[in-house]
Amino acid sequence: MTPESAPESAPESTLDSTPPEPVLAPGAGPAAGPSAEGRRERGLPRERWQVELAEAVRDPGELCRLLGLDASVAAEARRAAAGFPLLVPRPFLERMAHGDPHDPLLRQVLPLGAELSSPPGWVADPLEEAAALAAPGLVKKYDGRALLLATGACAVHCRYCFRREFPYADHGASSAGTAAALAAIAADPSIREVILSGGDPLLLDDDRLADLLGRIVAIPTVSRIRIHTRLPVVLPSRVTRRLVDLLADLPTPAVVVIHANHPAELGPDQEAAVRALASSRAILLNQAVLLTGVNDSLPVLLGLSERLLAVGVLPYYLHLPDRVVGTAHFDVPEAKAVALVDSLRQKLSGYAVPRLVREVPGEASKVSIA
Repeated sequence: MTPESAPESAPESTLDSTPPEPVLAPGAGPAAGPSAEGRRERGLPRERWQVELAEAVRDPGELCRLLGLDASVAAEARRAAAGFPLLVPRPFLERMAHGDPHDPLLRQVLPLGAELSSPPGWVADPLEEAAALAAPGLVKKYDGRALLLATGACAVHCRYCFRREFPYADHGASSAGTAAALAAIAADPSIREVILSGGDPLLLDDDRLADLLGRIVAIPTVSRIRIHTRLPVVLPSRVTRRLVDLLADLPTPAVVVIHANHPAELGPDQEAAVRALASSRAILLNQAVLLTGVNDSLPVLLGLSERLLAVGVLPYYLHLPDRVVGTAHFDVPEAKAVALVDSLRQKLSGYAVPRLVREVPGEASKVSIA
């Protein structure tokens, strides 16, 4: 299924309000939010996004059958997925090209044998986040803001994920951890911005998210909430009408940072989801990761910036990959990355060029490369 043939749906269907068990990343503790079984016992319907999450592809053989790929691809993927399972929602799968094992969207989620070995310097916690925990579930690396691990669950397992080895169960990505994190935020008046991350914080259902947002807003020293999420891209039906209303009701506009790496990720359903988020007054930004074989070319990066702007999202960061074990095959040499961004500047207005950055443990902010 090529991007052009992906089914188009109107904004009304994207804002459907009509949950399977959340999918936990390896090492994740229980995800916040009621289970599908609990909702059924209470007579509540499963929402569309939760049904789609339950139907996500988890078996490499099924993935290869759906995309018309050789069985040998599935065999390698099964070996590579032993420690970090495959997980791909079907709306994201529908954006992939049929029969192409090198499709840039597929490459982001397909386990490869290269993951089973790593060169020296590629480690489980490259950003040393465990050392930056200010409380269970609360990472504080920079002045003025802190990152709250709202859940250890994700809707998609990106193979380059810098938290693929993160021990969520040990570090508070749970209801109890969230309570401790909120208490720490309230006790530290220097924290003006709370960043909801995970996992993906939008895997909290709307009831749990409403509760969390309300508890954050009640902290008088917090003036801004930022949400980092991939769901508008990989599971756009998650942008429900109630979610939009929750964001619209915040006392100040939320900052929503989506994550798209390639222009083919942004089809009609994704555009509808993004435009719905914009209607909440949210400030919409994108952060991408520069990945070999995915977006490490000028035409793709140009296309990504143009597509983001067309749907109302400002290109924000272009990250050099973090050196987490199992991801070395995605690495892009820094010199090549700088040359790509320099070329972007020659083609695009300044606001359309993302900042090339690398995160370095112990630095006061992300390190700007270009």
